[in-house]
Amino acid sequence: MSRNERAPSGVDSVQAWRQIVDSATETGIISTDAEGRVTSWSAGAERLLGWTETEMLGQTLERLFPQKKAAKAQLRREMDEAIASGRGGGEDGWRRRSDGSQIWAVGEMSPIRDDEGVLIGFTKILRDRTNQRAAEEAIRAERHTLEVLNRAGSALAAETDLQSLVQIVTDAGVALTGAQFGAFFYNVLGDAGESYMLYTLSGAPAEAFSKFPMPRNTAVFAQTFEGRCIVRSDDITKDERYGHNPPHKGMPEGHLPVRSYLAVPVVSRGGEVIGGLFFGHAEPGRFDERSERGLSGLAAEAAVAIDNARLTQAAQREIEERKRAEEALRELNATLEQQVLERTEELRRNEEALRQSQKMEAVGQLTGGIAHDFNNLLQVIIGNLEALQRNLPAESPRLQRAANNAMAGAERAASLTQRLLAFSRRQPLNPRQVDPNALVGSMSDLLHRTLGETISVETVRGAGVWRIEVDPTGLESAILNLAVNARDAMPEGGRLTIETANTYLDEIYIRSHSEVPAGQYVVLSISDTGHGMDEATIAQAFEPFFTTKPVGHGTGLGLSQVYGFVKQSGGHLKIYSEPGDGTTIKIYLPRLDGVAMDDSQNVAAMAREGSATETILVVEDDADVREQSVEALGELGYRVLQAPDGPTALRLMRREAQVDLLFTDVVLPGGMTGAQVAAAASDIQPGLKVLYTTGYARNAIVHNGRLDPGVQLITKPYSFADLAAKIRDVLDGLA
Repeated sequence: MSRNERAPSGVDSVQAWRQIVDSATETGIISTDAEGRVTSWSAGAERLLGWTETEMLGQTLERLFPQKKAAKAQLRREMDEAIASGRGGGEDGWRRRSDGSQIWAVGEMSPIRDDEGVLIGFTKILRDRTNQRAAEEAIRAERHTLEVLNRAGSALAAETDLQSLVQIVTDAGVALTGAQFGAFFYNVLGDAGESYMLYTLSGAPAEAFSKFPMPRNTAVFAQTFEGRCIVRSDDITKDERYGHNPPHKGMPEGHLPVRSYLAVPVVSRGGEVIGGLFFGHAEPGRFDERSERGLSGLAAEAAVAIDNARLTQAAQREIEERKRAEEALRELNATLEQQVLERTEELRRNEEALRQSQKMEAVGQLTGGIAHDFNNLLQVIIGNLEALQRNLPAESPRLQRAANNAMAGAERAASLTQRLLAFSRRQPLNPRQVDPNALVGSMSDLLHRTLGETISVETVRGAGVWRIEVDPTGLESAILNLAVNARDAMPEGGRLTIETANTYLDEIYIRSHSEVPAGQYVVLSISDTGHGMDEATIAQAFEPFFTTKPVGHGTGLGLSQVYGFVKQSGGHLKIYSEPGDGTTIKIYLPRLDGVAMDDSQNVAAMAREGSATETILVVEDDADVREQSVEALGELGYRVLQAPDGPTALRLMRREAQVDLLFTDVVLPGGMTGAQVAAAASDIQPGLKVLYTTGYARNAIVHNGRLDPGVQLITKPYSFADLAAKIRDVLDGLA
């Protein structure tokens, strides 16, 4: 009730007013007298806060505020604001419930005046935003995890010193988990070949540990040092494995207090246990599954980086040995000097190319390794936000805006993940035979609209250009990415030229590009007349998150996405540029040998809703994702069965007379992959239709970056509409 409204009079009016108020069960509507004592308490207020109207009548609203000392002043401030401006409060904050729990709510207070305009009381409107706040915090936490892991991955890829590598990992682990301190115990080989244990610390001075002996292979530490599993304890002092070893029977006197404990083994690609990451906190219950997942990915990256550092050290030792041999040869025969110099320079270039390749691969493994869990989380968030958007009442514009803002943030996170997957080469491709000239010609209108009137676009299509086998959507996206980058390099306008031609990369070229096989290629050259790049910028151009644009004007993922797509397609990418002379980026894609095929595609019919006579079996290990998928399919009208793993799904298949579609995650627990479950289910029910879903491609259904023939896949996170269309297409045989 606003300050200009009057209190209702008459029994019928009061009863009608009360019915309207109590019907708003999602909103607490409270009225008080002029002194702030409760005179009415709606059903929505009882649902949100727990107190009944009988309990609250005559009481003040001070008990709603968690800070008891400030409650009276805060309530008085809201009342004064309401009297002065017609609206008091309005800020989000914690509110206490009758059982002592708290909700995150927003409340507004308005004055009530009689016919003479005299203040007779106040109306308090309270809305619960606890779930929305939790969703927003979950997105922020996952974004923080991704940023920490990406920063660590980039730093690890650029570092070759073992001590520095391990310090980067330890610091990143503390930032990732919120631990008070962390340590990395690892084994290294000395110059004489002996193995001994050292450590790095983060969050605590070296003196805090230097007076204690190195960890022994006790029951607590054995799981980590033997590489068996991750150990996470809410309170390690209450763990049954703790405190059984003399002489201290637990932590020695003077040791930093540890209650929360998290330890992850670091295992090399060859299976060797390199060491372990250990993190602690003085308070119990500080580490959760997110901490465990993040550290698992970080440990994998640490293992790759340490392996690469060892390889680099071995290569450096080999270089030193070769230098000594060169000196001996120079003294023996001066005529060999030039040959030795040339060979040494060639080795240097190859080593530099190898180091760059290892760096890019390390970052790619990092982003691909966390994508599955991150996309599962995004699937739950997006699916539930869509359900919220579909069901929010039209008279709640504020909640609708909040849900829309949350959805926009989730979609941006999903877009970021997809770009990272493209760089890491974990994005499944759908390659087809493509005529490069036709593809470039079809993009002309799009490029003109995208680049604007200040950029002239010229296409030079070579005669007789060979066909290639490539994902056409991915190639169009790569060309568009490069065109947009070129536009940004020409703020005052300029010319963009796209050329196609046949070429041959010979043995001389691949000597300086060892990752490229010799052979016939189609080259697409994208040239601009912009400001160009120096050598330092070119060297970093394909790295994720590297950008020369101002803050807020680019993610730094455009070129890395193009790089990942070209490499996954078996091609090669080369930049030619000098400051002030523009830039040319050449995409080399292998020639396709064979007979030309018809590129036309069938147009799928519009998706329809399902029927209760059609049964879908959902197999998903993540409980939140499974619940969201089952609810969405049920809303579409299908009869839905669910299973958390392969064995459970197969038992359901044997009991059910008819299952129309198996909708399964690729990665499952219980010893079976999604592909194995599909094969076994098809034996039970021949002709069963299958749709896979995954956060990123695995070798079970994707080989060499391409989906296996006949496989149908929808990648997480997917929208309600995308799921509806894909399910319908598979069931109707249109996919």
